Amino acid sequence: MTSPSMQSPEKAAPAVRAAADLEDERLLRGRGLAGAASAFGHRVRSGDLGSLPVVIGLVIIWAAFGVTTHGDFFDAQNLVNLAVQCAGPGLIAVGIVLVLLLGEIDLSIGSVSGLSAAILGVGLVNHGWPFVPVLVLALVVGAAIGLLYGFLFTRFGVPSFVITLAGLLTFLGVQLALLNTSGSINLPSDSFIVKFSLFDYLLPWQAYLLAFVGAGALFMSDLLANRRRLHAGLSGRSLAGSAIKCVALLVVLLAVAYYLATDRGTGVSFVFLVVVVVVVNFFITRTRWGRSIYAVGGNVEAARRAGIRVNAVYLTVFMLCSMFAVLGGLVSAGNLTAVTLSAGTGDVNLNAIAAAVIGGTSLFGGRGNAWSALLGVVVVQSIANGLNLMNFAGDAPRFIVTGIVLLLAVIVDSLSRRSRQSHGAA
Repeated sequence: MTSPSMQSPEKAAPAVRAAADLEDERLLRGRGLAGAASAFGHRVRSGDLGSLPVVIGLVIIWAAFGVTTHGDFFDAQNLVNLAVQCAGPGLIAVGIVLVLLLGEIDLSIGSVSGLSAAILGVGLVNHGWPFVPVLVLALVVGAAIGLLYGFLFTRFGVPSFVITLAGLLTFLGVQLALLNTSGSINLPSDSFIVKFSLFDYLLPWQAYLLAFVGAGALFMSDLLANRRRLHAGLSGRSLAGSAIKCVALLVVLLAVAYYLATDRGTGVSFVFLVVVVVVVNFFITRTRWGRSIYAVGGNVEAARRAGIRVNAVYLTVFMLCSMFAVLGGLVSAGNLTAVTLSAGTGDVNLNAIAAAVIGGTSLFGGRGNAWSALLGVVVVQSIANGLNLMNFAGDAPRFIVTGIVLLLAVIVDSLSRRSRQSHGAA
């Protein structure tokens, strides 16, 4: 009879070998709910804050406006309006998140969104084209603009700041040229883009169904991630923790859907923004292309030496950024039911960049996700909405408060980056 100590390593290994992260003290983590809580606390202490600061900030902002407006901020009608107002700027912010992940910037997103609105007004109203050809034309123009940016950046090494600043001026001029003869163009209230952006809302049962789908998708995502960890020889995550998280999300989504349904319901344009965020976040976190973006943003030379096609990454990201600016411009025009000479000007650029940064995307590149755009734009639009309810006239208070929040977000990002470096996790 052969003792266990005399068995071959291949036969003994499955019975005695622990998961790799339970054998290496540098990767040691607890199991179950307590282990998950301990791991979360360790990540926070090491500077890996994720979305925690913006969530805390959003709670503080909403609480402050709830008190100062005597509860009017939490009125169902106001929250429905707030959600609809987030759609256009949020789509633009998604593109900015992608560019910031590379450690670059696009200052022309406002002009590109304004140009797309001009194309919409001229094509839909002046020439009577159907919406789909106008949409395709606008997206093609956006893709061509992003491709031009990427080509100039990768071929000649011109800084993205300079390229997109030139694009800001150039495409603003093109927009003014398109609208010069007509000035302001009113969009038909029965057109698809106006109904989609302003008048279409989910029925209550549709919102409830979507809540179950969202919570179920999150739980399935956790299960698949757990399976990949086990397959890689790592310890599994707490399924109880995943279940609690998904049930909590379901309860929140059902409560929100029920409350919004007491007015008009959940805006289709806002749902579209959430779907776009989910899809984009999947691609940047679960695909080789997405991992390449993080690698390039973290260290471009290391990414190049690892065999990543760096130029292709830059080209695709700049193209997507401009195309999201186009979508945001179209939705914003539909929300206003008009295209004017001021479309895409003013604070559109700054608000989109501020939303991405406030939402948690690092200005240093390589850190952040698509949810940053959604969280950030909710913060920015909540500030504007709350100040409007408080009867603060003009843009001055909004600019001041948004600027202060942006500065705080950058400070938090810098401090967390310093903490990660000190813990060896940068």
